[in-house]
Amino acid sequence: MIDITLIEGRLSFDFEQVNFAQKYDDWRHYRKVFNSACESSKAVDFLASKAGTLWLIEVKDYRRHLRTKPSDLADEVMLKVRDTMAGLVSTAFVGMDSDEKSTSRSALSHRKLRIIFHLEQPSKPSRLFPRSVDPADILMKLKQKLRFADYHPIVVDRATFPASLGRVTSI
Repeated sequence: MIDITLIEGRLSFDFEQVNFAQKYDDWRHYRKVFNSACESSKAVDFLASKAGTLWLIEVKDYRRHLRTKPSDLADEVMLKVRDTMAGLVSTAFVGMDSDEKSTSRSALSHRKLRIIFHLEQPSKPSRLFPRSVDPADILMKLKQKLRFADYHPIVVDRATFPASLGRVTSI
């Protein structure tokens, strides 16, 4: 079990006593092989393993910049989860990086999969920085769209990130 800190944008994720935690969207296999072969595949930000559970974590931070993409946010998260799952299988079978291949095989051996959508928004909404996403609405949509992977995805922010995984701080 290790403690590891990963950075995504202006957020620091301190994973505590995990088997592994990695930035999946930085993997060589994803960037050089899977993404180029599958043309515009998507990836979640982090993979983490703890107590027999594989966590797929997607992070969005709208505290400074509002969402401008026209696509539905739940659809975007669903595609990232789907493509990450396919990418893990690809890495396990044909990955060239031994560490990525080993991590992928370990990830696929887990008996439980959980999805976290980490959503940061302005704590004090204003006209300049309004809350652009309703957490309850996105959770309802994610439950519908992610049934193939996790019946109970969770939507969190810094204050509600699962303490069993660690903590998140703003940098």
